[in-house]
Amino acid sequence: MSAVFTPRAVAALRERVEQTAADLLERLTGESGVVDIVGRYCAQLPVSIISEILGVPESDRPRVLEFGELAAPSLDIGLPWRQYRSVQDGIAGFSSWLAEHLQRLRREPSDNVMSQLIQTAESGSAETYLNENELQAIAGLVLAAGFETTVNLLGNGIRTLLDAPEHLDALRRRPELWPNAVEEILRLESPVQLTARMARGDVEIAGHQVARGDLVLVYLAAANRDPAVFSDPHRFDIERPNAGRHLAFSGGRHFCLGAALARAEGEVGLRTFFDRFPEVRAAGAGSRRETRVLRGWSSLPVALGPARSMAAAES
Repeated sequence: MSAVFTPRAVAALRERVEQTAADLLERLTGESGVVDIVGRYCAQLPVSIISEILGVPESDRPRVLEFGELAAPSLDIGLPWRQYRSVQDGIAGFSSWLAEHLQRLRREPSDNVMSQLIQTAESGSAETYLNENELQAIAGLVLAAGFETTVNLLGNGIRTLLDAPEHLDALRRRPELWPNAVEEILRLESPVQLTARMARGDVEIAGHQVARGDLVLVYLAAANRDPAVFSDPHRFDIERPNAGRHLAFSGGRHFCLGAALARAEGEVGLRTFFDRFPEVRAAGAGSRRETRVLRGWSSLPVALGPARSMAAAES
């Protein structure tokens, strides 16, 4: 799967990301009143892209969105029993759908990564063989991880920039700052707040003893506000010279496989949105996602205002 998400491969996908973003925003032109930009745009863009990569037909994409909503709270520790059962039932239903989806790709393979992976895994080579459970695990992980970070990145980015109009004005004057602005949004509003690691041996960290086998919670969001690395770390600064040193995508062997795609979707998605709707404004407080692991918005109401034409937005 790593070949799908290399910078070169993502560069080839960028045109598709741009077209998908433009199509989604075109559907919003002429909207009067307030819209929930998370449901209408932030979630739709990454789901469309990852679904194309993995061969999910458009009619089934609501299932992918549903799975994302179910999977997010499952990451937290200490769920109430009723919520836990709801999550488990939903994931079981998604697993059944996923098994049917893989069978459909076996019968009718097409030009998508999942079809290619199935063919490679079942080619008869011992080196590339994957059983059904492994194929489902890979597909489920990529489907969830392939859009979860980006949904939150887009929502966090829209709200952060609406709350910082001076930075939005700077981006309109100097669009070359967009890549660094995305890095700063990832740093300050990390879509994944924490992760877990298991100690492979006894170790002492900052005076605390950690025994082999202990589970350690690692707060990526705290590292991203480390004053030893980032000056004035709680300030949003799209020109921060070392914004890209964040750990929003973790690091080392655990570095996020889809980081390059998430960055591309974040940059294209945010730039295209604010270019198309230059007078957009927040239209309410919105609501945060009810999870400690992820930081994002479950709803974010905005008043779009008049839309610029595609030609004007691209000029």
